[in-house]
Amino acid sequence: QVQFVESGGGLAQPGGSLTLTCVASGFNMGDYAMGWYRQAPGKEREYMSIIHADGGRVVYRDAVKGRFTISRDNAKNTVSLEMNDLKPEDSAVYKCNKFPPFSDPKSWGQGTQVTVSS
Repeated sequence: QVQFVESGGGLAQPGGSLTLTCVASGFNMGDYAMGWYRQAPGKEREYMSIIHADGGRVVYRDAVKGRFTISRDNAKNTVSLEMNDLKPEDSAVYKCNKFPPFSDPKSWGQGTQVTVSS
């Protein structure tokens, strides 16, 4: 059973930093590209960053380029997202999944809430 458990979110001030962590289980994470996604209220879920299976290539959506850094540890089945210079528009629920995500909607975890506000 595929499972993702995200943590590390919280309240941050504009310009602040947070680091999110995702623990994956139920599949061989090392065989897949992984992604961090976010969904703000009233908006569709979209990917923020992708890291290829061996960690050798990363992709960032323009909105977070230069501020967010994705990394992975295949031995620990974890994917992390370091977020710096946070902006109010970064507020959302952040989730991880492989990229592209599993087709089963139940594969998604609860996510972790990030709120950026002064």
